[in-house]
Amino acid sequence: MASEHTTAGSEGAQLGRFLRARRTGTTPDEVGLTAGTGLRRTPGLRREELATLAGISIDYYVRLERGKETRPSPAVLDSLARALHLDDQEHQHLRDLAARAARYAPEPPPAPSRTVRPHLQLLLETMRPNPAYLLSRSMDVLAWNPGGLALYAGLGDWPAPQRNLARYLFLHPAARELFPHWDTQVRACVSRLRAVAGTAPDAPDLTHVVGELLLKSPDFAKLWERYDVTGRKPAHKTFQHPQVGTLTLTAQAMYLEGTPGQRLGVYTAEPGTPDHDALLLLDLTAPPSAPHHPPVRDPEQSRGRP
Repeated sequence: MASEHTTAGSEGAQLGRFLRARRTGTTPDEVGLTAGTGLRRTPGLRREELATLAGISIDYYVRLERGKETRPSPAVLDSLARALHLDDQEHQHLRDLAARAARYAPEPPPAPSRTVRPHLQLLLETMRPNPAYLLSRSMDVLAWNPGGLALYAGLGDWPAPQRNLARYLFLHPAARELFPHWDTQVRACVSRLRAVAGTAPDAPDLTHVVGELLLKSPDFAKLWERYDVTGRKPAHKTFQHPQVGTLTLTAQAMYLEGTPGQRLGVYTAEPGTPDHDALLLLDLTAPPSAPHHPPVRDPEQSRGRP
């Protein structure tokens, strides 16, 4: 039973950290308060200010932020979300953290399968010349077509098990040159990982990537501590590609039916434009996708097969 208390305390701390990050990141002006003339020791709202805005006692809010109170009611959560001007995604993330802290939620399910089904690999090939790939929830690149790998210049130089878009953005020397808006890219990347980690904080596939980046990238560590769970996801991305030049593409990501945790990412350009011509050139000159590492099979799915 001791482990249950430890888990509950850990989840309460996650809830408290998120509230503290949102509180210190919200200015009095943003919520209609007058900052006053005195020196403020906190960069954002004071605890008592947020408690007043949410209509709860300061003592109760302090217990929430310190992880001592783990069963806030839905009404309290909604009041805090309104007071902090959380968007829908942040509001849902707050509810998810509270549910875990209160142990309302069932034990987290096992990590999603990393098996790439053959028809999905075929789907990637049929999308050529549009670059396309499949990602795991921790942003591992599970499968790709030639352009999908070549678009991220230098990613193909890494062994297949190390190919991860978060790792690439923060640790690959080519990433900052490839993305003229690198800051926007990495903020959205960290926000996605933070949102997933909020509902599965101890999942090995997430802790492995996050732990590595916290150790190796000060930029990642700084963004991770902000606890943002939403980020700008621009519909268009510009690449300064060393092989095909500068091109601006429309980005689309989607979850696939029957493949929990896997996302399809694809980039397109209007036919007849210089950007589309660059995609054609990228597809023609990229190494073929045949040398992919074999899809990782789940042991449960492999048992009993010859």
